[in-house]
This record gives sequence, structure tokens and C-alpha cells, in this order.
Amino acid sequence: MEKAGWGALVVLVLAGTAGWFSLDKETRGLLATVPTNRNLLFWSQSQRDAAFRAMDRIPLLAKWHTALPGPVPRPLPPGEAIQLPLDVDAYLASQHGAALLIVQGGKLRLERYGLGFDGSGRWTSFSVAKSFTSTLVGAALKDGLIKSMDDKVSDYLPDMKGSAYDEVSVRQLLTMTSGVAWNEDYGNPNSDVARFNNHVPEPGVDALVSYMRKLPRAAPPGERWNYSTGETNLVGVMLMAAIQKPLAQYLQEKIWQPVGMEQEATWLLSKTGKEISGCCLQATPRDFARFGQFVLEGAKVGGEPLVPEGWLHEATHKQADIGQPGRGYGYQWWTYDDGSVAARGIFGQGIFIDPKRQLVIVTNSDWSKAGSAGNPQYAEREAMYQAVQKAVDDEAAGR
Repeated sequence: MEKAGWGALVVLVLAGTAGWFSLDKETRGLLATVPTNRNLLFWSQSQRDAAFRAMDRIPLLAKWHTALPGPVPRPLPPGEAIQLPLDVDAYLASQHGAALLIVQGGKLRLERYGLGFDGSGRWTSFSVAKSFTSTLVGAALKDGLIKSMDDKVSDYLPDMKGSAYDEVSVRQLLTMTSGVAWNEDYGNPNSDVARFNNHVPEPGVDALVSYMRKLPRAAPPGERWNYSTGETNLVGVMLMAAIQKPLAQYLQEKIWQPVGMEQEATWLLSKTGKEISGCCLQATPRDFARFGQFVLEGAKVGGEPLVPEGWLHEATHKQADIGQPGRGYGYQWWTYDDGSVAARGIFGQGIFIDPKRQLVIVTNSDWSKAGSAGNPQYAEREAMYQAVQKAVDDEAAGR
């Protein structure tokens, strides 16, 4: 009996070992450092390093919907290596960076990876997903599923009637000028951005809608900008009510397949089973670059704009004053007065687009802190954008 017991134990150990090594390296890394805190804002950097490349690997931690690519990916042809006035390896190390891609003139001129990550893996986007959601709103307008940017949120979400959002328009929601109070302090466990995912809703009411409709008004609609991930999540719930399908499916139909993405994307779900539209789209760095190039070229599919005429220009140009000289906010895009625009996510995720220089820059990182305020890694990334712009200008001038 003792021998039989040891034999069974050996079989279990061998089976467990075989199962472990059958997992991909990202899943093994996540299992080795599984976070004990449900709120990722308070994970350690080693936990984030493992999780950001594997958010969609373990269904017990999170569930997701998938957007499948089409049969033929859009090429990203290599171009001449761009000469930058900075040490790229040192920059990536300082950023705690996983990926840096530069596409200029439609050609991939720099592709560098770190943290043991590579171009075949997916990295999470955080608030970069907001700009994808915005583009899908434009598609729904073109499809006639959302009738007008001046429609009220409550026209699509009747449960918002009687709340501070009752008179807020689609446009004001997209520009984060609803005037509804919201605290986006990533370091404060009592802020709205930290608490809303744990809200217990009333029976029969979407969890996000239940939380958002209780928020008080702080200013009249349209008068004040206030960054709110909750509002982008509300945009997504509103959009799904209009299109009557999951966001990942609409993303697949409108962008992922027709634009020619190379690998599948995943979109994490809330506890009510809907995509978290203000966050958590996972894709490869090259596919993030393809999305940037798609926007740079006017968001066209087969030569036809995906969004209404003039809408993309509005989306990517200043619609709200954010109190920073030379900067602004469009429809879920961060704008620069020189015509450049950026999608930005916490911990260093980004897609920077400069139409004047035909430039797309993709960054995936795991900064030491979530936000940009007072963060030297954010300032360093902005300086990198400027260095790349200067390098392109110098090259064009023959310097």
C-alpha cells in the first residue's frame, strides 16, 4: 500500500509538471506571481510585469471576448532604421518598457522589445482602449445606430433617467465634460476609479450604470472637463445598447478584420459580462501600430471612411480645455496643438500619431506608478516623442 501511495504521488507530480510546461511562458509567469489584491492599481511591479502580458490567460482571474483577425494581415514593411538622438536600450530600461515601435511613412523603422516580451505576445492597453471605443462610436454613427452626437445618454440607457447623466449628451460623454463628479486618483483606494468595480448593483441594473447614476453633479454639462474612466465605460454600455452586440464583435467587424490586423485581440469583461470599454483591450504591439496607421490614414476601409465625414477630425482635435498649454482632449483622444494626437493608458501604454510627419509611435511599459502627474517616466516619453519628430524633420531637411 505504501508503494502504491508513493506511485500515485509520483504520477500526480509528473502530470502537474507536464501540465505546467504545456502552458505558454506568459501563463506560467502569471501563475508564478498571481496577485492577491483584486485591484491592479495596488499590485507590485513584478506582479504587473507578469500580468500585463497575460491578462487574458486565466478565466478564473478575468473573462474576455475575442476579436479574430482576417485571413490576410496588412503588411508593415520594414523601412530604413531611424537615427535617434537617444540611446534606445537605455530609454527602454528607464521606462521599464516592453515595446517601442516607430512607423513612419507607412514603414516600420524601429521595433524594440524588453522585459522578456516579444512581438508575438499581447500586452494590455488600459486607457488606450478608450480611443478604440471612440472610433466604434463613430462607426455606430455612420451605421445610423447612434443618431446624433447631441442625443442624450438616457435615450439609450433609460436607467440613467433622473440621474445627473439624464441631460448629458453623447458628445459631452465622449469629451468628459458631463459635469458629473468623479475622482480618478489612482493612488487613493477610496477614489471612484478604485471603488466602482466592487460596487454591488441593484437587482436587474447593470453594475456600472448602478454606480454612475448615483454620482452627484459638480458643474453644468459642457462647462468643465474632468477625466473619468467611468464615463468611458458608460460610453461602452451605451454603445452596446445601440448596436445590440458585444464590443469585441463590433470591433472585429468594423476594424480588426477589414483593417487587416495580424493576431487576435481580447477585451476583458466586467462582472456583468460586458467589455470594459475604458480599459483592457489586449493586442500585439504591431496591431496597435496598425490601428494608429489606420487612424493616420483617415480611418478608411477599402477607401471608404468608417466614420461620418468630419467626425474623425473632431475626434482627434481639441474639444475640451484640460488646463495644459498646447494640449487638449478630443473624443477620447489626447490632443496636441501641432495636430498630433495620442491614446494613453496608465503605466506607460500609448499610441502617438503625428499626421504632419506620417508618424505612429507605440509604447508598452510597466511604469513604477500609474498616472502621468509628476511622473518622470511620462515626461521622458513625451521627450522621446519630440526627439523622434526632430529626427524625422532633420532627415527630411538632409541634416
